[in-house]
Amino acid sequence: MNRKILIIDDSAVFRKIISVHLKNANFDLIEAGDGLEGLKQLEANAVDLIVSDMNMPNMDGISFIKKVKENAKFKFTPIIMLTTESQPEKKQQGMDAGAKAWLTKPFSPEELLDTITKLLP
Repeated sequence: MNRKILIIDDSAVFRKIISVHLKNANFDLIEAGDGLEGLKQLEANAVDLIVSDMNMPNMDGISFIKKVKENAKFKFTPIIMLTTESQPEKKQQGMDAGAKAWLTKPFSPEELLDTITKLLP
């Protein structure tokens, strides 16, 4: 059975770019356009890993991470922030909230796959 990844980004084009690379690596994918939609997807689906953007409407990435980590079911689900934000204080906020990795856009597909491989046992 393939591992399932939730991709959250308000850019449909960016979600598509990530999806192409991850599907080629045999991952099953679920998509959401913002943090609130991501939470709804988590209610309906079990996932092995989450890739989230930082700046999104309705619920940003850090608020999303905090909400996810409140749920015992997802307490240990690894979350990768994939964002244009590169300021050390933003990165620290994300890591403090529960992100396991922080990748800055633009990114290489290999970098994303390497990070996922390290986080999934």
